Parts: sequence; structure tokens; C-alpha cells
Amino acid sequence: MTRAVDARLTVDGTTRELPLERSTVGNDGVSVATLLSDTGLVTVDPGFMNTASCESSITYIDGDQGILRYRGYPIEQLAQNSTFLEVSYLLIHGELPTADQLTALNERVARHMHVHSGIKAFLEAFPRDAHPMAVLSGATSALSTFYPESVGRGEHEIELATVQLLAKTATVIAYLQRRFTGGDLIEPSRDGTYVDEFMRIAFSGTDGSLDIDPTIRRALDLLLILHADHEQNCSTSTVRIVGSSQANIYASISAGIGALSGPLHGGANEAALGMFDNIKESGDTVEQFVAKVKDKAEGARLMGFGHRVYKSYDPRGAVVKDVANTVLAELGGNDETFQMAQRLEEIALSDEYFIERKLYPNVDFYTGLLYSAMGFPRQMFTPLFALGRMPGWIAHYREMMEDPRTKIGRPRQIYTGEVARDYAPMDQR
Repeated sequence: MTRAVDARLTVDGTTRELPLERSTVGNDGVSVATLLSDTGLVTVDPGFMNTASCESSITYIDGDQGILRYRGYPIEQLAQNSTFLEVSYLLIHGELPTADQLTALNERVARHMHVHSGIKAFLEAFPRDAHPMAVLSGATSALSTFYPESVGRGEHEIELATVQLLAKTATVIAYLQRRFTGGDLIEPSRDGTYVDEFMRIAFSGTDGSLDIDPTIRRALDLLLILHADHEQNCSTSTVRIVGSSQANIYASISAGIGALSGPLHGGANEAALGMFDNIKESGDTVEQFVAKVKDKAEGARLMGFGHRVYKSYDPRGAVVKDVANTVLAELGGNDETFQMAQRLEEIALSDEYFIERKLYPNVDFYTGLLYSAMGFPRQMFTPLFALGRMPGWIAHYREMMEDPRTKIGRPRQIYTGEVARDYAPMDQR
């Protein structure tokens, strides 16, 4: 909400007043919406490091203090007490559900996990070695063609699309896992809970049965919660800017999946696991690897540390570390890699090189270890990230569409090319 003017900008001796946009907590903003029309100037902010593109009431981050809250609830409390669908309801609808509301959501999502036979044929048409993120992006966009009754911006269509996306993308991602194992695409059951059914579709034998370890079930549910939203990150901003053109929710989220596929975004957990492989292949100790990182030696790249937003410990990383301790101890996972991770984290938290640069372990540092212990190949790590982020993308799309102030996204630029010049005929070039 715009309040009294308490910011001013002076350009070429002329001072103009700029209104402040107040937040409920965290950074206020200086509105420059009329700067171009008033002065002929635009702001320059590569990577949008200091630009707020919208107002949002979904997620709050304080990177300096290591705080992450969904709708005001600390991530630590939600991780300890909630289920993924409960958190999905919170993000999308703004409040924690009642028991009846959560039961209704569970039942409705379970009913919609079945996918059209055409989607199965679509998945089978891709090469076996196609990256699953490319397949997932295409399949998500294709959902709009198979379920046209959920395409539109009316309340009923958006609500139906919300359930369709939560349900059917889970089945698609589980089918992508089965493609790696060569298994047939089995039918979802309407009786299972969300995480159980996802794991059954992904890992069961030909008879469709699967005995799910409670520790694994809880760990996967928790990982999905930790990834459910993260404010205006690259993929969420992509969903918003595509949706701002009034593209349907499927097309917008398909674009977000494309943004998530990049190694600087969703692919970071795979890269972190690859870092440990490189250390082992080199024969170095963790201490020797750290020394190479400090010396900027070729090939010694630190992954899973630092974050664009967090300048202290990523609160999600602390939760994931505890889960990794439990899961890997029970499953007897890759103990060598886990011990390397623990040692590397120990060094990073006490070494001035890391402390001065605010290089703390982030959520990606341990998630690859967990996914691998659960039986997922590395190519599936980012699709699992997408599964967790789905309710956040949906919530942001809905919030944007409900805001009457939404305008089509159209950033400006600083042009640095040639000035006006005349066309030269071919024989004069």
C-alpha cells in the first residue's frame, strides 16, 4: 500500500518525489513506476538483484537471518508437523486447512492422478535417454490439450487446474522414474495418499504393490515441503511473467519447469553430488579439495554452498541435514559420501575463507544424497524439485491473476548497439 512520500530522486538538479511501498515485514520498496514517463530514465538492475516485480503475501525470506516462512509459518514448524498436501493447501489458499478440508483435498487429488492414455503415449514417444525435465515441461503444457475443461481464468477452471497439476504431474514424474527402470506404466489407485501413491507408481513391481519404508515416506514428504515455495526465484518469476500475458496456467508452469532445469537453479543438487564424485575420483581428501577451491585450481568447484538470497545458513539445509542423518543411518546409504559431506560442512562452518564469503551449505548440499539413497537416478533430482515446487508456482499464478494491478511483464533495456545508419547495397559492403 502506498503511503506518504519519503524518498526523493535528484537528476540534473531536479528533484522528484518517489512513493514508498510498505511491507508488513522486511524490505520496503521505492516505487519507480513513473520514472520513465517523468524523467525519460529507467533503472538498471542486472539479474533483478534489487527489483521487486510484485507484491505477494505467499512467502517471506530474510536472507541475513536465515528465515523462511510460508504464509507466516516458519519452515521449521511446517517441516516438523505438516504433510506436503497440507502445505500445498496453505500456500494456495492462504490458511492451514481444517481436517475436513485436508481430507477433501487428499481425496480429490487421488481421484485425478490418473492420466489420459494420450499422455502415456506422449511420454513413450520421447527417446529413452531424453532428459526428464524436457519431457516434464512438454507433458505439463500438453495437459491443457487433454483437459480443456480446466483451461481458463474462471474460478472453477483455476481450481480444477490446481488439482490437475498437483495430481497429474506427480503421476507423470513417477512415470519418468519408471522409464529409467524399464517398467510398465501402472495405473494410480484412488485409495492411496499422495506420497505413498507417488512412490508406488514410481517403484512398484509389475503387480503394483510396494512396501514403503516409513522413514523414506516421511523424508520425501519433508523434501517436497522444503521445496514448495521460495519467493520470486527464477522459475517462479518465469511463471509470473508468462502468466502476465494471460497464458493459461499449464503453459506458465511449463515455462517455469524450463527455468528450473538450469544447473544454477534446480540442477544444483545433482551438481553437488557430482562434486563428491570428482573428489573421490581425484583421490583427494576433503581437506585437499578445500585447499584447491581456495587456490581456484582448475576443476575444483564448490557446489551446494552459498545462495543468492541467504547470507547465513539456509534454514532448509539444517532440516535436510537432520533427515539425511536419519535416512542414511537406517538405509546404510553411501556412507563415504555422507561422511565427506559432513566433513566439508564442518570445515566450511569454521574456516574464515567460507565465513567471510558467507558460503554456508544450502538445501542442495544434502538433497542429492537423500534422493540417491531413496533409489532415484540423478536425472530425476530436478523433476523431484519440480514436484515440490508445484504448489508454489500455482499459488503465485493464482495470486497474480487475482491482482487487478497485474500488467504484462515487459522489462526495459539500456541499448548499446549501433546508432542510426543507412542501408548499404550489396556491392558497397
